Amino acid sequence: MDAALLSAFVDNLVSQLFSLVEDKYKLYNGFEADVTFLMRELPMITSAIDGQLLGQDEHVLRLSVEELREVAHEIEDCIDSIKYGASWEEQSWYCKYIKSGKKRKSRSQLGEEMQRLKKRLEEAIERQQRYSVSFPSAPQLAESPSDQLVHRDDLVGINTPLDELLELLAEPEGQPKQLKVISIVGFCGLGKTVLARELYNSELGKQFEERAWVSAAHGDPKKLLMEILEQLQSNPPGPPPATSNLNHLSTELSNYLTNKRYFIVIDDMRSEQWSIIKSSFPRDVSSIIVVTTKILSVANTCSSNNGYMHKMRRLDKKHSKQLFLNKACPEEYSDYSCPDSAAILKICDGQPLALTTVGQFMRKNNWPTGCECEDLCNQVRFYHLESGDETLDRMHQVLEHDYTSLPSHALKACFSYFAMFPSDHPVRSKRLMRRWLAEGFVQPTNLCSDPAAENFAKLMDQNIIQPIDVSNNMKVKSCKTYGMMHEYIMLKCLSENFITLLDNGELQPKHVRRLSLHHNSITDGTIADIDLSLVRSLIVFGKAGNALLNFGKYQLLRVLDLEECTDLEDDHLKQVCNLLLLRYLSLGSNVTSLPKEIKQLKLLETLDLRRTNIKILPTKVFQLPHLIHLFGKFMLQDKAVRGELQSITSGQCRLQTLAGFLVGESEGIAELMCHMKKLRKVKIWCESSATSANLDALKRAIQEFIHDEKDACNDPRSLSLHFDGCSEDLLKDLKAPCYLRSLKLQGRLLELPGFVTSLRRLRELCLQSTKLTANLLTALTNLKYLQYLKLIADELDQVTIKDKALPRLLCLCFVLKRPTFPVIEEGALPFLESLQLLCKDIDGLPIQFKGFKRLREVTLDGRVTSATMQNLVLATKEHPNRPKVLLLKEADPAQGDPGEASLSLGATENGTGTQVLPSGMNSSFADYSVARNGTVPSCI
Repeated sequence: MDAALLSAFVDNLVSQLFSLVEDKYKLYNGFEADVTFLMRELPMITSAIDGQLLGQDEHVLRLSVEELREVAHEIEDCIDSIKYGASWEEQSWYCKYIKSGKKRKSRSQLGEEMQRLKKRLEEAIERQQRYSVSFPSAPQLAESPSDQLVHRDDLVGINTPLDELLELLAEPEGQPKQLKVISIVGFCGLGKTVLARELYNSELGKQFEERAWVSAAHGDPKKLLMEILEQLQSNPPGPPPATSNLNHLSTELSNYLTNKRYFIVIDDMRSEQWSIIKSSFPRDVSSIIVVTTKILSVANTCSSNNGYMHKMRRLDKKHSKQLFLNKACPEEYSDYSCPDSAAILKICDGQPLALTTVGQFMRKNNWPTGCECEDLCNQVRFYHLESGDETLDRMHQVLEHDYTSLPSHALKACFSYFAMFPSDHPVRSKRLMRRWLAEGFVQPTNLCSDPAAENFAKLMDQNIIQPIDVSNNMKVKSCKTYGMMHEYIMLKCLSENFITLLDNGELQPKHVRRLSLHHNSITDGTIADIDLSLVRSLIVFGKAGNALLNFGKYQLLRVLDLEECTDLEDDHLKQVCNLLLLRYLSLGSNVTSLPKEIKQLKLLETLDLRRTNIKILPTKVFQLPHLIHLFGKFMLQDKAVRGELQSITSGQCRLQTLAGFLVGESEGIAELMCHMKKLRKVKIWCESSATSANLDALKRAIQEFIHDEKDACNDPRSLSLHFDGCSEDLLKDLKAPCYLRSLKLQGRLLELPGFVTSLRRLRELCLQSTKLTANLLTALTNLKYLQYLKLIADELDQVTIKDKALPRLLCLCFVLKRPTFPVIEEGALPFLESLQLLCKDIDGLPIQFKGFKRLREVTLDGRVTSATMQNLVLATKEHPNRPKVLLLKEADPAQGDPGEASLSLGATENGTGTQVLPSGMNSSFADYSVARNGTVPSCI
């Protein structure tokens, strides 16, 4: 096992051991002391592993990683078996009776196992101390070679971004002379350095008086300044810097550059060095600094003041194929009918480095006439990445570098979990984060209550995963890894038995802990030799088969993700309810009801029923003591037994997400909602059949939910209410004081409900109605804390948004059938960054946006005319920020939340949701194809 993954695994074990201190887990006299011994020793082992990774050979403890992995896995098996046994003991006598034939270790057997593991760990430590050897110091992370491997001949599709950046180099007429910092940011191998080099070597780039190109990969700001000074003073040669003091170097560089136009490229910046060195560069001259980095926060820091951030994009299908064939196919075979390269292009995923490397590899294998070319093209994965081939080895080094540079072991484990999903499969970010928590990869602490969200944000910041669906509040709803990086982590996780993949009928290791089935039919004989009793995580895409869905073979499952399993039926669920350690459960479309035995899953934290056809929810679900997230669209049984709901009404319910429930003739959930004191996210559908008593109960529940407790500074409460079948009078009696961070209302809205303007610090608002009136729209302008506003309607009444209105708004989205946009006075929306005008019938420029000083992007419906596009692009060229123009294309409904309409704004990547229009000097719309089927950005 990879040492970093093992270290993260051992850290998780320590927290699991801590939970065994409770009396109900005590197996024998001295049990607590043995657990304490393991809790003390395991962190020391982790420290030793970390020391080996850093090359600190003063550690005496030198454990074999493979031996420790085996011991750690056995300890985890023992811990989970102890917990399973304790959970089994807590079951009713009837449940024990019907499950009495199930194989389960006795308390004495588990006690003997724990003592054996303690002794084995002691022996391993003693053995390593006896035979310890000195390890050489590990080298520092080398400078990433990725973009340096992309050469001038490979510059396919570079003209558009190059033209865009060249315009920034020109000295603007009538503008104040000042320094401009351009950040080029993106995943490894997308051509950041190549683009910067073309900019640096351009005719415009050579017109600057002073020029320097340096690498910041070493991370030393003092060395960086010295290298810049040495280059600037080398022509004509000057004396080397007279000091190595950082402050003196900064002053010397600043003095040297005073009153000079300069162009400096700082390549591969990996940490926030900019805050240390920025004072070295005079800002009162028309000069350029270009920073390349893969880290988004670094790019934001560098370009925050009069700067520009360029996000690298993957090549489209046309340019990808062109680059691959340039490298793979000799010129004399240009007219030859080549093998189908679709699978290769899919894996390379528009990454220039991958296309170049794999093209060179295929040429070595005699593309296009070689006898192995067809087989290589049809391979789903490139197992050659670790085969020792010199060409692919360079690619492997780049991917290895990006993986090892992740800042923590827990982050590496979280990232490796992407291998459970197919490479081209968008993954919902919340689905991923809840599984990390269920697996134990991250643990909430007093210092960090949501470590999963924190780790996800770090992965996004590292640009190692790409957003696919981004909501209006800029949160990533779904994502995926880059194609070749997915190949790397897939091979890594398979080789180290971190996951087991059932794909194309291939037989995998006998002992598995995480099992994934990818869209392939398997026979029951395929898994006959696999021990499923130790599986902790199971995910199925497509048909699973009877053997895999025989849940009597499992015991220690924590994560069961079957929402995309096509042959799961109601009959399987009784056995699922015997998986007493289950923490995450999602079910698919063939499921129509839950058995009453669901109450046995007392550790369950997430229950996702959005893809199911479950309409009636057993009241037993609300009795689950650890349930935090409940998803679906359901009602309670008509005759809910009030005694069964005592745990809720007594305030013991831990539910935070209830999304959502139907209010109709059935009673129950609205009344219960009043007693769910920890609720943070609620989604409700009101049906026309709702009785007046049920609507009154719903009003009381909503009033209780939105009540302002004043001390809730970071309270994430959100409410989504669909009342198409009910009157808006439902909302009239809601009163202040009230609080919500996010609100969505969908129904017949003639005026803005009074409580909306009373909501303290409302940040996100989405309103959907057939028509939005002038009075309603005027009332919206009083929401001074609003940051994200989305309006969906057939049309808007004519209204003027006055100066200083919506002073904190960052994103404004209109989704209209008819182009009835408001007039916006200059001075309104002073901090607006994103403007989305989604109406296919826009003619001309519906909103003048010169006054939006901070505007970064304008999004249009993909069905607008070419003339409208052209007008908008010309208008953005006159804006000082040069905002990007995006065309919205139809997103895959599978990317969004199941059970909801596809209302998704895709990432700014080629072929995915949105498309960036060209804006450079020589840009042409002929290079871009616009999808003719639009969609709507995600509701906040």
